[in-house]
Amino acid sequence: MAIEAPDYFRPEDGMVLTHLLIVRDVDRSREFYRRVLGATVVRERQPAILRFHNSYIVINDEGGPTDDKPTVRAQAPPDPDVLSGAMNVRVTDVRAVYEQWRSRGGEFLTEPKDHGVEIRCYLRDPDGYLIELGQGTGILAEVAGPTSG
Repeated sequence: MAIEAPDYFRPEDGMVLTHLLIVRDVDRSREFYRRVLGATVVRERQPAILRFHNSYIVINDEGGPTDDKPTVRAQAPPDPDVLSGAMNVRVTDVRAVYEQWRSRGGEFLTEPKDHGVEIRCYLRDPDGYLIELGQGTGILAEVAGPTSG
């Protein structure tokens, strides 16, 4: 069942950023994001729109070109082992979300790995899109730089 998402259709601040995924099977992908990540379905298809916390995932079929992009074809990733983009989900407890998504059928490449400034792990959706799940542990201190006293 779809819900209303006024900030998607009428952005409160005049703009909203979404992530478009071109997939082979919209229903399969929509259900993956709903079931595993817990996204809320806003629109079922053409395109499917899901709300994921403070963001939206738009899922559409392969196809094209269209009159507004006459030389562009929409295609799901041909090789899931070649990375050209990824969704990056930041959480406060990476291990808890990892366990939750695994229990819902998410298949991760590895368990969460500690890289000093962040802990992260990755899973793929049904079309091979990579999803990074991470928790910052020291990266904010690096971004802010040293404080002066």
